[in-house]
Amino acid sequence: MEDTIALSSRIRLARNYEDFAFPSRMNQELAQSVLDRTMQSLQAAPDLGVPHMVRMADLSQLAREELVEQHRISPELARRDEGALVELLEGSVYVMINEEDHLRIQAILPGLSLGEALEKANRTDDALERGGYAFDPRYGYLTACPTNAGTGMRASVMLHLPALTLLSQIGPIIRSVSRIGLTVRGIYGEGSQANGNMYQLSNQVTLGRNESEILHALGEAALQVMQRERDARKLMLERNRIGLEDRLLRSYGILSNARKMSLREFMQRMSDVRLAMDLSLLPLQADTLDALLLDAQPAALQRRAGEELSAEEQNVQRANLVREELQAVG
Repeated sequence: MEDTIALSSRIRLARNYEDFAFPSRMNQELAQSVLDRTMQSLQAAPDLGVPHMVRMADLSQLAREELVEQHRISPELARRDEGALVELLEGSVYVMINEEDHLRIQAILPGLSLGEALEKANRTDDALERGGYAFDPRYGYLTACPTNAGTGMRASVMLHLPALTLLSQIGPIIRSVSRIGLTVRGIYGEGSQANGNMYQLSNQVTLGRNESEILHALGEAALQVMQRERDARKLMLERNRIGLEDRLLRSYGILSNARKMSLREFMQRMSDVRLAMDLSLLPLQADTLDALLLDAQPAALQRRAGEELSAEEQNVQRANLVREELQAVG
């Protein structure tokens, strides 16, 4: 079975209209104007499909949190009542409106697919550029945060690195990629934790490099890190195959039978199960694990239950969900 080390690729473009203040300085009227202009541009681009828009003000806090869990919006947008989200290209592109910048165009695809993700993001970008972007010949696209100026592009690959984590080799990797303008973050980006041994490898520099240079550097680094993870897995098997298999299959047994489970434990044991799947120890599919990973998050659990749940109630509901799903495919 092919490994699933590279879980997903994301391209995010930060853009602002030239004739509006940044969102932090806008009133409700200007925020609405940004939204209207954006929708007009998208509706005039039929090749992107029918844009589906939801306003943050129309969503409950729980619904916003679930969108964050699904990586469709940022925690920043979830806090902005004047913000909105538009879905395009059959769910592969999401445009955040009135976040830190007027527009955050995100293309998210499975696996190591940076080139395809950039193509989809650029198609959307071309349609929205008709609205007139804030651009400087010297500094490139102007953004609310200077660290995003230049290309305005953040590219990232979500990687599952359990063996490197267990062998305490993540630290040296972080130091090595930082020397080439890249960084390693947690599952929800800057400031977040690497739950479930999942890490975002992304570019740190947006000014002074073009998109092709950034993507080449990131893609090469991702391939190198993925190979180091494969080597680490091979080393662990050579050193103590029985011990590793016992750990991974115990996690599957606990997930399949537990009556309550915290989010932290769930993420760690799901990491073990994904590794077991990659090593052909379990006949599971990556799509099954990906769906379960989202469905067992706090907001998704509460949406499923139709009510707010205490932490203890979430732990019980999570265990029930995981047990049922694994038994159904086992």
